[in-house]
Amino acid sequence: MSRLTASLRLMAMTAPWSRRTDVVLAGLLAGLSFVPGIAHQGVDLADLPDLPLDAVGVLLILAQSLPLVMRRRWPAGCLAVVGGAFIAFQLLRYPTAFAALGLIVALYSAGAHLRRRSVAVTVAVVAVVAYVGLAVALHELGSPERPLDYTTFLLFLVACWAAGVVVRERSAADAERVRLAEAAVVAAERARIARELHDVVTHHVTAMVVQADAAQFLAGQPERVATGLAAISETGRHALTDLRYLLGALDGTPDADGEGREPSVSKLPDLVARTRGAGQPVELVEDGQPGAMEKAAEVAAYRVVQEALTNAVKHAAGRRTLVYVRHGEEWMDVEVTTDGPSRPGLGRGSGRGLVGLRERISVVGGELSAGARSGGGFTVRARIPMGLR
Repeated sequence: MSRLTASLRLMAMTAPWSRRTDVVLAGLLAGLSFVPGIAHQGVDLADLPDLPLDAVGVLLILAQSLPLVMRRRWPAGCLAVVGGAFIAFQLLRYPTAFAALGLIVALYSAGAHLRRRSVAVTVAVVAVVAYVGLAVALHELGSPERPLDYTTFLLFLVACWAAGVVVRERSAADAERVRLAEAAVVAAERARIARELHDVVTHHVTAMVVQADAAQFLAGQPERVATGLAAISETGRHALTDLRYLLGALDGTPDADGEGREPSVSKLPDLVARTRGAGQPVELVEDGQPGAMEKAAEVAAYRVVQEALTNAVKHAAGRRTLVYVRHGEEWMDVEVTTDGPSRPGLGRGSGRGLVGLRERISVVGGELSAGARSGGGFTVRARIPMGLR
């Protein structure tokens, strides 16, 4: 499962819990506003004689608490309703209600969940203006509170908003880090797919081209032509099977015909035999007993031999090629040597194969070198860690 899929599933699982938490919070603020001993533990800015609680007061209590259910989805609307109900409740001089604490939650939520900076600034300015208007109106109603008292509570409300902003910025930074990490994973996966397709397609198609070219010179030898065509057909079937396996592995639906087609060290004899069948004189020499290896290391070793043989067929067709594999306890050494001209051509062309090999070997902690031999020909060497401790 990719990191992106896991993140989406986590969001889908946590979203219902967030909504339930908001419902519980809104219900508690509303319910505790009618519990004796707790109901009047709230915010009273005016410090004026209280008027009896009536139906309008009950509605205002509910309006200061229940909208918190939507505080994440519509933070600005939630703050507007809760803030408006708070102002009306204070101006109408109802008894202090526990639901007034909903204003603090709404301010924090607006700071944490308003994504657009312009909207957040507008909401903040409107909230400050509304609070100043409330302070002036309460003073006109005869409130004994000093301007300093109103300022202190304003600073507290600003701190609640700022706490939400800090949480939002941290969440945005975490989301950006996740996005960059996922982008890096996608880029690495694309590079891996490109290497796999290059290795599979180039190897088989090169063999088919060489076999087809050879068949052109055998027009007067029907038996050898039939043998060449059979080899081309066999190579084509191998190519299709490998491609089906590769594409199935990429989309998570492995093809039944591709079962057991994973590249591995144990399949090197088959690879050498197919290359020999394409007309390239190849010999495989193994030193030591194969040991357990990590899958990535096995694939890397197989691809080194495959790429080296592909280039031998392409650039030094008919030249003797030796594949030497030494199995050690901690390392596997692979050496593919091709006789021929001093510059057989591995470095010509796009160079994608050699670059891909270096990347693949470096990922598993190995080393790769390739170059022309002093006496003619070309050698590819790789040292690959077993990867198991």
